[in-house]
Amino acid sequence: MEEKRLSTVAKSLTPSPIQELSHLAQRSNAVNLAEGFPDFPAPEHIKSAAVAAINSDFNQYRHVQGICDLVADMVKLTQNLTIDPSKDVAICCGQTEAFAAAVFAVVDRGDEVILFDPVYETYETSISLAGGVPVFVPLDPPNWSLDADKLAKAVTTQTKAIVLNSPHNPTGKVFSKHELEAIANVCRTRDILAITDEVYEHITFDGEKHISLASLPEMQTRTIITSSLSKTFSVTGWRVGWAISTPAIASAIRNIHIKLTDSAPAPFQEAALTALKCSSEYFVSLRRDYESRRDFVVKLLSRVGFHVAVQPLGSFFVFAEMPQLCPLSDVEFVKELIKQAGVVAVPGCGFFHKGSSGDGGTDHRYQSRYIRFAFCKSVKTLTEAALRIGNLVDASGSLRLFQP
Repeated sequence: MEEKRLSTVAKSLTPSPIQELSHLAQRSNAVNLAEGFPDFPAPEHIKSAAVAAINSDFNQYRHVQGICDLVADMVKLTQNLTIDPSKDVAICCGQTEAFAAAVFAVVDRGDEVILFDPVYETYETSISLAGGVPVFVPLDPPNWSLDADKLAKAVTTQTKAIVLNSPHNPTGKVFSKHELEAIANVCRTRDILAITDEVYEHITFDGEKHISLASLPEMQTRTIITSSLSKTFSVTGWRVGWAISTPAIASAIRNIHIKLTDSAPAPFQEAALTALKCSSEYFVSLRRDYESRRDFVVKLLSRVGFHVAVQPLGSFFVFAEMPQLCPLSDVEFVKELIKQAGVVAVPGCGFFHKGSSGDGGTDHRYQSRYIRFAFCKSVKTLTEAALRIGNLVDASGSLRLFQP
């Protein structure tokens, strides 16, 4: 009876499998390589700034304009983009709200929004809540490359926007300049907006540099950039993010944010001023530390039979193909990994959609063959995970094949 009172969208939503797996990890004392949050401390001077802000009574609704000023400085330095911090930036409760507010600001009922598959789960939900229609364009495994023809064929007269997440969750892919040009070309020729999630912008490896789609010719006025403090400064619970766009769109996002949540957490906004002033050495160290963690996990997975076609060039996830001879699905594999090794990861199927546009009868079996492992964990955690997984290796050096 109560369910009849729910909206259609509410009925369609289910609990996040990633969070459910994290809760299972806590209950079973499993090593959590599922959810993308660090289990090591945030930088001490940033935490001290938050404590000082609380003690100074910055505890009420607040807009800290200094964040907008520093974000403007950052995008100028890293992307050579000139923005007006007083008009072009909206502070939100993390990137998740910034993205949702961006969608609510530009998507009307019936508008189509293109997503690249595999895709992070929250984007589709925001589009559906706005009354939009998600259209999934598959990236081609195992390198997760973008086929420009598939993208072009997915565009219709109803297409309003393209969503781009680079560096990419779950694959660790960094979209190439050639791929970005293909997306930009579609946006320019078909008068389409782009909404980007650039939350991993500072976490890139092997000399790779993040390129914002907005930095390409004629794209700054067509792009809504969303990002946050969360990943760069290991403060995923602080919920301070931002959206960058034209004055009209940024104003709309700001108004929606105010109606939804009113204010990002005040003391953490104050602490953001300290975080965003970090020296270049901080970002160099951040990339170096995560690159070593990536290498550790890739070697571990390769050693026990997983196939990693290309090492992640960004983010803090490895999207690994299961051992070739393993008869289990990704969901079955993860369940057995929890039971037998006490390690939890994320089945890849939750990031895929079989109704992808332009896949033309493609064999979808690969969609149940991938597992996402998060390496944003302490050395102690990663070492423990390696030990537990190592205990399942047989005499030949391969991971024992679980039986369903």
